[in-house]
Amino acid sequence: MARFELKLPKMGESVAEATITNWLKEVGDKIEMDEAVLEIATDKVDSEIPSEVAGVLVEKLFQKDDLVQVGQTIAIIETEGGAVAPVVVQEAPAPITAAIEEVVKTVETARDYVAAPIPSQPQDFSHSEKFFSPLVRNIAKEEGITIAELESIAGTGNEGRVTKNDILEYIKNKVNAPATAPTPVAAAPIVTPVAVVESQSVAPSSQPATSSNPQPKAVPVSVNGQDEIVEMDRMRKLISGYMVASLQTSAHVQSFIEVDVTTIWDWREKNKNAFEKREGEKLTFTPIFMEIVAKALKDFPMMNIAVDGDYIIKKKNINLGMAAALPNGNLIVPVIKNADQLNLLGMAKAVNDLGNRAKAGKLKPDDTQGGTYTVTNVGTFGSVFGTPIINQPQVGILALGAIRKVPAVIETPEGDFIGIRKKMFLSHSYDHRVVDGALGGSFVKRVAEYMEAFDENRSF
Repeated sequence: MARFELKLPKMGESVAEATITNWLKEVGDKIEMDEAVLEIATDKVDSEIPSEVAGVLVEKLFQKDDLVQVGQTIAIIETEGGAVAPVVVQEAPAPITAAIEEVVKTVETARDYVAAPIPSQPQDFSHSEKFFSPLVRNIAKEEGITIAELESIAGTGNEGRVTKNDILEYIKNKVNAPATAPTPVAAAPIVTPVAVVESQSVAPSSQPATSSNPQPKAVPVSVNGQDEIVEMDRMRKLISGYMVASLQTSAHVQSFIEVDVTTIWDWREKNKNAFEKREGEKLTFTPIFMEIVAKALKDFPMMNIAVDGDYIIKKKNINLGMAAALPNGNLIVPVIKNADQLNLLGMAKAVNDLGNRAKAGKLKPDDTQGGTYTVTNVGTFGSVFGTPIINQPQVGILALGAIRKVPAVIETPEGDFIGIRKKMFLSHSYDHRVVDGALGGSFVKRVAEYMEAFDENRSF
């Protein structure tokens, strides 16, 4: 008999850790090769971890909701024959060990300054609507931090999540607070929603660790016997946190413009069948529009940026996020990397591949990372236009409205006349902290100009 170590595989350049969401196998269960053993989640994508060998699960080294680093051994599988794989006892990663040591020092200092004793009862965070990483929860329980206190901490991590440094800073601030005027725990305001796991790329925030501006209290919801109560699934909780955090982070402003896409409509109708027959790919409007947006971003590089505290980061690559609705009603944003380097065929392949894998739940974590600008097609559901929320840490998002047949004034050398045209609205939401109306309006106007100047004789 041999023992095989099942490790958390590398899931992309920007993914360094994942949270175990469910064990599909228990100790003693037989496992076939390539059979899924457990489910894990990064901050946006859920995945299954399959076994590379056939055998019996003899040991689980982590439990549900535990945070696992890439390369760590998750479980031990016993196989028949073959060389014995060395089993390494898992030790806490260095960052976690350092965090625990720092917490211990903070606690010792706290006992000299804070008269109130630390609660001895461990806190139960299962009732919180927000999901904190296991490391943050453990530190909170160790220090007697209540749910209300933990929810009051303004996260400086990606999408406003609470990181190890945030909670340690909060503890340090409590230590240094005057002992004669402790802050009542119950009065702690809810400031910022948090996401599921801590990110390796932590963006500094200009917000203080705690807010002096209390937020409005939630209005109580009355429930009667006829109402059905449905708990949000994990992805819906994530989306909820991301959207609220984005509105709290960016100063949203919108510009709208109507564009005549009759030429694009007619060109696609004339070429879509030949395109699919020759290239084996369906030709929708999406790759055509994405190609144009990428071209406009090259003209306006200050729309292809991110904000990091008081600094603006100009992104070298143009990575277009493509908002996609999932069958269960949730939303995900896969990313087309280096979109400006793709021709129409390459763009169509990327759009179709990401869209199909998103619907089938087959996206990899790296497929949703690294976006620099996002496009969402609200016209798919009949909306004429919309006011989309910025996908942080980006500074702009473009909504494509429904294409409609409308009567329009057509200018010709012989005079103006009324004709039937195919038109749509473009809705551009941008971050007014760094993008003013001139830039935001000029960018969406350039997109419209490229659409209306589309070459009706172009080949594919």
